[in-house]
Amino acid sequence: MGDTTAVALLRGINVGGKNKLAMKAVAEIFAGAGCREVRTYIQSGNVVFRAARLQGVAEAVRAAIEAEFGLQVPVVLRTAAEMAGAIANNPFLRQEIDAAWLHVMFLEDEPTAAQVAGLDHGRSLPDAFAVVGREVYLHLPNGAAKTKLTNAYFDSKLKTVGTQRNWRTVLTLAEMMGELSR
Repeated sequence: MGDTTAVALLRGINVGGKNKLAMKAVAEIFAGAGCREVRTYIQSGNVVFRAARLQGVAEAVRAAIEAEFGLQVPVVLRTAAEMAGAIANNPFLRQEIDAAWLHVMFLEDEPTAAQVAGLDHGRSLPDAFAVVGREVYLHLPNGAAKTKLTNAYFDSKLKTVGTQRNWRTVLTLAEMMGELSR
């Protein structure tokens, strides 16, 4: 059985001067968790890697970051196939929307239909969102800094943890994963 190519999306590191972690240290933590060909992208916690087993990687990384740096950092994983699916399933791509305003929130767990039904689509107009599986697709025409469609909102309503990336970053991470898979 071959290695799996995956991306780890760490939430809330190196944002606004808080939870500072050097990406070199993060890469070393992933190597220590049994990951190979570890590559990071920008400073906001994007790690592409290969591993024989994904089970336990997120937990090992979370525990190592807490032990070494005293930070509690959520880690959400996606395989290359899951990332390709997340890209293909973006409902906003079927509309003529500027990709600069598109974001994806990657959820740790898939919410129930009742949890999704409890979300308020009018919470932050003209911002819009769509939940598809373990992804929340966001169209944020006023920018991510001004929206009320935040991690905290979705975490509380969907009873899971999510981390958001802009569309350009999502595409770049998928490209990096494709390079590792070759």
